[in-house]
Amino acid sequence: MSTEASSRAFKQAQELIPGGVNSPVRAFKSVGGTPIFVAGGEGAYLSDIDGNKYVDFVQSWGPLIFGHRDESIEAAVIEAVKHGLSFGAPTLAETKLAKLVVSFFDSIDKVRFVSSGTEAVMSAIRLARGFTNRDDIVKFTGCYHGHSDALLVEAGSGAATFGNPSSLGVPADFTKHTLLAKYNDIQSLKKCFESSNNIACVIIEPIAGNMGLVQADKEFLLELRRLCDANGALLIFDEVMSGFRASINGAESITGVKPDIITLGKVIGGGMPVGAFGARSEIMDMLSPDGPVYQAGTLSGNPIAMAAGYAALSKLQKNSRVMAVLEQRAKSLVQGMQKEAKSCGISMQVDVRGSMFGFFFNEKAVKNFDDASNTDAELFAKFHSLMLREGFYFACSLYETGFISTAISDAMVEETIKASAKIFKEIRNV
Repeated sequence: MSTEASSRAFKQAQELIPGGVNSPVRAFKSVGGTPIFVAGGEGAYLSDIDGNKYVDFVQSWGPLIFGHRDESIEAAVIEAVKHGLSFGAPTLAETKLAKLVVSFFDSIDKVRFVSSGTEAVMSAIRLARGFTNRDDIVKFTGCYHGHSDALLVEAGSGAATFGNPSSLGVPADFTKHTLLAKYNDIQSLKKCFESSNNIACVIIEPIAGNMGLVQADKEFLLELRRLCDANGALLIFDEVMSGFRASINGAESITGVKPDIITLGKVIGGGMPVGAFGARSEIMDMLSPDGPVYQAGTLSGNPIAMAAGYAALSKLQKNSRVMAVLEQRAKSLVQGMQKEAKSCGISMQVDVRGSMFGFFFNEKAVKNFDDASNTDAELFAKFHSLMLREGFYFACSLYETGFISTAISDAMVEETIKASAKIFKEIRNV
């Protein structure tokens, strides 16, 4: 398989774009080699500029639940484009999609659209701070909530668990109100509440997709809800990645735990740039122009994105049983690869939730970021590179989740498992 054109394109891009990419993980730093440059997508497949074809288990990092170039979504976008690209003014499409989104979630009365997941989370936290009139927030190590300053944190050295900036360019003053807890560890969360009586909210990915797929234990979430209530803090579920992927009715329908605010993205844009945050009316009415918490955006509620999102969600609503099919395919995929890995003496941990899947080359199950960090990174990089050679495109980081689309058939899953068997044998014999 030749990737010479992609290599040339990457070199040219590096001269004009930092790192040659517009989002760091795309540079293949953690898996080695040169990133493929995509020419197009069709159904389950990606094609690169060298003419290679891959079964795509990334699906644009989640939003393409019906695969590339779904006819109904594409038609909705084309029709919307005929009326204009952007207006910066209200359209019926916004209310139409808002009504549909609200219908899926018991905990959402009103929703506001933005243009990215980062923007949705940033706005949700500001809203929580405005509603509670408090400053501190709690997040969990290994959960990613976008690149806003207050959330780019790493563990501090003090017992109070306050975070330090994890990126240059983020002043310490911007993260001094961010406390860090350990995922699935209620004691670490209790320490945060003991350290501060000024906590506005706790934000969590109830189904984490940015340390690989790791699910929060139900008992942990129940105690998290209880602690928030006891301390007057709001609970934010970040479902930018898991929303409509893990379940069409959100993590609350899986866990029985009801958040105060939910952030969304990915699927609700059908492949277009969209984010959203929603909550009960009492909270959402704090937003400008009704309330004192300011948030705005010229491209928020963009009519093309609204059309794509409505087409995707309405199709999913009409075909809700497809989630069970996708979950079964995801289980077949990872369990099949796990079996092949085991036959070669390779330890592999797997997990599935809805149409999301994850795998780790670990000895034991992964419950938090410390566990995820014990993954054999070198083995993952080899597996990724060799599977790419065989025509299977997995996320280019061991800390990312994979996705099944309706375009990926049972036969493709079997082909992937057979390819993994070949690769595991090749790795073991090196």
